[in-house]
Amino acid sequence: MGDSEKKSFVSPRIARGGDALANGERAALDAFWQEVALNGSPLIEPLEGEPNYRLVTFLWRDPGETRNVVVIQGPAYWGDWYNHLLAHLPESDLWYKTYRLRSDMRTGYWLSPNDPLIPLRETEDVQAHWSRFQLDPLNPRSHTYPKDDELPDDEDFSFSLLELPDAPAQPWIVPRPQVPQGKLEMFRLRSEILDNERRVWLYTPPGYEPSATPYGLLLVFDGLAYIHPSLVPTPTILDNLLHEGKIPPLVAVFPDSLSLEARNRELPCYPPFVEYLTRELLPWVRARYHVTDEPARTIVAGSSYGGLAAAFAGLTAPQVFGNVLSQSGAFWYSGKDEHDIDAEWLLTRRFVESPRLPLRFYLDVGLLEHTHDADMVWCNRHMRDVLQAKGYNVTYREFMGGHHYICWRGTFADGLLALTGKE
Repeated sequence: MGDSEKKSFVSPRIARGGDALANGERAALDAFWQEVALNGSPLIEPLEGEPNYRLVTFLWRDPGETRNVVVIQGPAYWGDWYNHLLAHLPESDLWYKTYRLRSDMRTGYWLSPNDPLIPLRETEDVQAHWSRFQLDPLNPRSHTYPKDDELPDDEDFSFSLLELPDAPAQPWIVPRPQVPQGKLEMFRLRSEILDNERRVWLYTPPGYEPSATPYGLLLVFDGLAYIHPSLVPTPTILDNLLHEGKIPPLVAVFPDSLSLEARNRELPCYPPFVEYLTRELLPWVRARYHVTDEPARTIVAGSSYGGLAAAFAGLTAPQVFGNVLSQSGAFWYSGKDEHDIDAEWLLTRRFVESPRLPLRFYLDVGLLEHTHDADMVWCNRHMRDVLQAKGYNVTYREFMGGHHYICWRGTFADGLLALTGKE
């Protein structure tokens, strides 16, 4: 994203329609909407002389009394309402907004008709404001994050999907009929350290044999998200990569994050959580499964707060975790108002101050991950620079997308390939 995305761009298709209307050709508008019904929205058009970009036009058909429409997320910054308002085509029911976007973008978005245009931080009823955000009724493609049936107040979470022609392929997430499937089991385990109980899913690869050489170990936070076919289908990814000989056989452990409150307490640099992993969860796994105790063959992984937690686990327990896979790690986290950590404390600074440890890293981040709270791109680049300056082995990737499982489901395989040494 940059200043160019804030400039006004003209869709050739919209321009032709506007000229036709100005010349009294009312049938042109009907023909336009028939075209949209056939091909869907947003409009995607080539940009002359720029093969790596497209003109992307978001559309809204006025059902009556439309005062404004705002693009929410996707190519839009949170809360920057006025730069992402759709324009009204005179003498029509058509509202539109055109962007110049990289052709490899994959992201999600909403539209907000008749938005109050008040920053969310200043909104008295945030939930009511959120309720205005809706799927694009002209876009047949959407994606849903399914609710957790064990959380009484949880709900499905859906957004409209935008994938431009050069968005990276995600070949490892689709089950293949000829590929043997590993086994996924669910357990409920009580933690004395954290004083709670959670689901833990455990994956064993096809042909798992307890008498074989100890298997590599993969620990992934936000377990439900990383086993669900609609989010990051890690069991399928592991099956496919293993079948192609891209990775060694791994046993994977997926602890649940319980509620949002528990997740916000446990994942952001919380020492008792690392103690739980090293003193309770992994000893339980090793007592029942033939897995390695070598840090160099153990990967700890997660996204957002989970990516932060993975890096913190590597820093504080390098005798257990030798590889960190962080997807859009929340390295902006300062500890302010949580865990009584000084507001100036940062995990990045801890890595600056600590001696170099026997760790390897995979970090990635989406170039659309800018919010009113933090610049995820900057903080991930900063973490990368610090780690490289300390002499760590770091694989770093950026993708043209947002803070979404629809992106992480593709890049998770990249992290496994980088850290298992078979890339």
